[in-house]
Amino acid sequence: MSLIEMLVTAFKGSERRVPLGRGPSSPWFFAADRTARSPFEYNAAVRRAYLDNPVAQRAVRLVAESIAGAPLLPTEPKLVKLVQATSAGQSLLETLTSHLLLHGNAFVQVLKDARGTPVELFALRPERMSVVAGADGWPSAWTYTVGGRPLTIPLEDEDASPNLIHIRHFHPACDHFGAGCLAAAEQAVGIHNAAADWNRQILENSARPSGALVYESGDGATLTSEQFDRLREELASNFAGAVNAGRPLLLEGGLKWQAMAMTPADMDFATLKAAAARDIALAFGVPPMLLGLPGDSTYANYREANRALWRLSLLPLAAKLLGALAEGLATWFPEARLAIDYDRVPALAEDRERLWAQVSAADFLDAQEKRALLGLPSKVEENKS
Repeated sequence: MSLIEMLVTAFKGSERRVPLGRGPSSPWFFAADRTARSPFEYNAAVRRAYLDNPVAQRAVRLVAESIAGAPLLPTEPKLVKLVQATSAGQSLLETLTSHLLLHGNAFVQVLKDARGTPVELFALRPERMSVVAGADGWPSAWTYTVGGRPLTIPLEDEDASPNLIHIRHFHPACDHFGAGCLAAAEQAVGIHNAAADWNRQILENSARPSGALVYESGDGATLTSEQFDRLREELASNFAGAVNAGRPLLLEGGLKWQAMAMTPADMDFATLKAAAARDIALAFGVPPMLLGLPGDSTYANYREANRALWRLSLLPLAAKLLGALAEGLATWFPEARLAIDYDRVPALAEDRERLWAQVSAADFLDAQEKRALLGLPSKVEENKS
């Protein structure tokens, strides 16, 4: 059996076979073809990735914690305070970003006081959500199941104020749910986990011997049981362990030392594990250099890789997340907007400095147009806040 066949066998054996769901409310609705691969089951996949795989967990945490810690423009202090609060003891933005990356969907329940004013935004676990479709096929409500008890949450109250905000990535084959990065990274996560299990089993089985003692006798005789036991005890007591590392071995009686090197198959195994780790980083939009993966020369240094992370992954994802929250809360904050304050992000300092210099030198623009180009609120909005 080849190396790749062993990895695929180990990966398939670790998956829990489940029947394919019939609708988008099924937690494994991502699968399109049962014959090609086993259905995607979110709960098992998220345990393999976020709980068992260091590369996937670090990639998700790097993106989620960066977005949650990014400074926001102080356009509406009440709205900013509401969004930057915690949800069930965790940062709301960090939780929503993690849900988007892993599941492809993020749900926010708007909790209100007696006057109908939002007092808290609560993040709901997306795998517990199922859609309640209306007569036109679009969601009229959502059902949240926890502890075996379903709770129906209408999209709007009687006064047309929203109860729920749904943020999702694009899914080409589903109208109600989005596709997460984990679905694309699942195979790479399985290969990487199988490689880690393989290495652990090797270590538990005393790892690979550095060499072998070969008994060469001209008359074809072999070692007696007493000789074999004495030789094994001497090797264990005099040459095993860190304190005996490098001690020379004195051979006698036709014994010959034969060193064992790493085979091409073993070296290909290490390369395959590194390639799987890079695929995981690619799926979550994180430059491999920032995850400490070897062999990455895409960026000249960490500063360039960090700038690429912000430009290509963090800022677009933050814009989607903050834009959806602002739209969902527009009933109470119609003029406010949510956006990251680029001038206070250290990774973007050089880019912003160049932009400020270019805009400041543009004499054909008035002050209001320059503020718009820099992403700053107008003077009128600033005075209102």
